[in-house]
Amino acid sequence: MNILKSLTLIAAVTFGLSNAAAAETLVVGATAIPHAEILEFVKPIVAKEGVELDIRVFTDYIQPNAQLVSGELDANYYQYRPFLNDYNKERGTNLIPIVPVHIEPFVAYSTKITSTDQLADGATVAIPNDPVNGGRGLLLLQKLGLIKVNGKPELISPEDKLPTLKDVVENPKNLKIVELESALLPRALSEVDLGALNGNYVFEAKLDLSKALLIDRGQDGYNVWSEYLVTRPETKDDARVAKLAKALNSEETRKFIEDHYKGQIIAAF
Repeated sequence: MNILKSLTLIAAVTFGLSNAAAAETLVVGATAIPHAEILEFVKPIVAKEGVELDIRVFTDYIQPNAQLVSGELDANYYQYRPFLNDYNKERGTNLIPIVPVHIEPFVAYSTKITSTDQLADGATVAIPNDPVNGGRGLLLLQKLGLIKVNGKPELISPEDKLPTLKDVVENPKNLKIVELESALLPRALSEVDLGALNGNYVFEAKLDLSKALLIDRGQDGYNVWSEYLVTRPETKDDARVAKLAKALNSEETRKFIEDHYKGQIIAAF
């Protein structure tokens, strides 16, 4: 009987080891909130499908794409298509969007004023320093009635051109518009009069959204501002990526987004 028990135990251990060996790792880069949180939610879901998620958290918008191109990551999840298109164009890469997952707000925020009427002539306004988020920041300032820029007031396609500082044609308050790294903007609010902030950094800084001067929810009907799972051309048909994409677009994930973020972030699928 002891021999039988031993053999059964050995068989069970061997089976467990073979299952562990069969699990395939997928290395995914993400910013902390909400991307990495959503990946942590789907981690046990894809584990049941034989995929072990290795989630690498980044604090900037450059390294997740750079490390995906270099092969250090298998996929990333932190960006919308206008940003991805600009990255591919500027660097000659061909990173590919797989599925949209969520939409988060883009916010005009101040710790000094409660209305744009309180902005003094020559006030300092900070926008992100990358072309896409900076352009979106200028469109946000235009929605507030603070400036006017050449071009479309809204993007209707991820390929549409975003404005730059050179496209500002009206600035009646003579605002000093400065460009800062997106991750630094929440901390810079004490040094500027107004900032245009990406949603993920708003959440990380635990800013009170109810005090925002304007919230662009990104629900434009064109799926321009949806945050995507992204990978390289050679892994776009990889079974591991497909399993993660399916989990990210599952009803379980939709419910998690709805319940956990209470409408501040919405599902894009």
